[in-house]
Amino acid sequence: MASELPELPSVFDPVVALREGGDAMARAVALAPRHGAGTLAWVRSASRIEAAVVLEPEMPLAAARGAIFAGASALGDALAAYGPPEVPLTFHWPGIVLVNEGQVGRIRLAWPEGAAEAREPAWLVLGMEARLSFPRGWEPGHGLQQTAVFEEGWSEEEVSAAQLTAAWARHLMANLAEWQRTGPGSGFSRMAERYLARLARQAWMGEARRGIDPATGDLVLEDEGTRSRYPLADALAVTA
Repeated sequence: MASELPELPSVFDPVVALREGGDAMARAVALAPRHGAGTLAWVRSASRIEAAVVLEPEMPLAAARGAIFAGASALGDALAAYGPPEVPLTFHWPGIVLVNEGQVGRIRLAWPEGAAEAREPAWLVLGMEARLSFPRGWEPGHGLQQTAVFEEGWSEEEVSAAQLTAAWARHLMANLAEWQRTGPGSGFSRMAERYLARLARQAWMGEARRGIDPATGDLVLEDEGTRSRYPLADALAVTA
C-alpha cells in the first residue's frame, strides 16, 4: 500500500494524510476556516479511498453546490482510467457511485451552517469515498446491491488508494477549471453533460428528458410538456 500520494499540482496545499479509520470529510471541514481553498485531506488505506478538498467558490451557495457534479465525474474518470473498459460505471442522483450496478462509493458536500443561498459561502468541502475491497469474512450477497472495485476487475497489484486519490484530485481540478469557462457551450453545460451521461436512468425518472439547472444544481425532468424539479439541496441534506 502506497503511504504517500503521487505528486499533485501546487494548488493542493496543505495535504493532510490520515490513518486508516480517519474521516477526511470531518478533517477538511475543521481545517476549512483556517487553511482555505486547496486543503486536501485523505485517508491512507488498502481497502478504500477517501478524500476531501476545501473550495472557496466565487458564486452563490445555490449554484456552488454544482461542485458535486465535478467531483462525481472526477471519481468516475479516475476509476475508469485504471479499470476494465467494458465495466459500466454510473451514478445515482445525486452522488452515489456504482460499478456494474453495485454501489461502491459516494460524493459528499458540506458548507457552513447558516450560509445564505444567495451569497458566496466562506467555503465548501467536497468529499469522495469508494470501497476497494470488502472486509475479511464478507460473504457475497451479504450487502445487497453493493460491490467493491477490486471485485469488478480492477487489479490490486496495479493500482492503489493513493494513486486513485491523486487521480481524483487531478481530474477534479480540471473539471473545476472547465466550469469557470464562459461563452457558447459554457463550462457548466459541458460538466453537466458529462455527469448526465453517467447518470443511471432510475425508475422514478421514466423516459423524461434530463437537464441540470446551473443556478441551483437541481435535476429537471421534462416529459410530454410536464416539467418536474428535484432540488439538489434537498437531496444532499438527505444523503449527508
